[in-house]
Amino acid sequence: MDLPIARAMKKDNPLGGYLKDRRARIDPVALGYPAARRRTPGLRREEVAQRAHISATWYTWLEQGRGGAPSAEVLERIARALMLTGAERDHLFLLALGRPPEPLYQPEAGMSPRVQRVLDALPTSPAFVKTLTWDVVAWNRAADAVFGYSGVPAGERNILRRIFGARGRLSNGIDWEKVARFVVAAFRADAARTSASAEARAGIDALVRELSERSPEFAAFWRDNDVRNFGEGTKHLHHPVAGVIAMEYSSFTVDGRPDLGMVVYNPATQDDVDKVRRLTAC
Repeated sequence: MDLPIARAMKKDNPLGGYLKDRRARIDPVALGYPAARRRTPGLRREEVAQRAHISATWYTWLEQGRGGAPSAEVLERIARALMLTGAERDHLFLLALGRPPEPLYQPEAGMSPRVQRVLDALPTSPAFVKTLTWDVVAWNRAADAVFGYSGVPAGERNILRRIFGARGRLSNGIDWEKVARFVVAAFRADAARTSASAEARAGIDALVRELSERSPEFAAFWRDNDVRNFGEGTKHLHHPVAGVIAMEYSSFTVDGRPDLGMVVYNPATQDDVDKVRRLTAC
């Protein structure tokens, strides 16, 4: 094919060009295919289709821009067949569907030391990392001083369990119901984003059942079907030693780990900074 024409086809069909480029980078011999002479480098189209458990004809059409929009399930199969990295998988979904894939649920968080170092670099800003089921799996010294994570059993380091198990401790001067409603609405938004993951859905459903049985308030708030993004805002926490601490919070997705979210609390005033500093010095 004439080179300018091939370039034009790749520009008009970025998904097909990306798939062709990825399969050309794979060593067939390393995957157990014969070391026979091949006209082009990498896997053949039919070999990718076989590994993805899809029709070779349909996969060929997909590369040629004639296959129509593939489903998320098919894209997941192709991503595995081409052994794509997390970033490459995300790019595949953006090209094919115009949106990122569902977060991959990983029961073991496997926290990166680099992420922990980011947390530790915030001496007066309580910060932590949470999973899709809102279990807190990493935190810094400021977060430990304010929220007391290290003194809580691993199974109870869950934002929802703590909110609905500590109403008396949190309600002194604080609108507990407003906070609890917001937390449930934000959790529902996270839950909706993981609907395509069976493992994540099972974990979320189990947590919802547990909390509904333990807390009539949670059951009522969950039935309200309110949805809110965690986003950013201001939180007033009543600490048993420091009193009320006002903190502005922001939430972020951990790059490369869409199943994890980082939440950072910045003390709102110098007085609040001093309160956190005194707590971390204890």
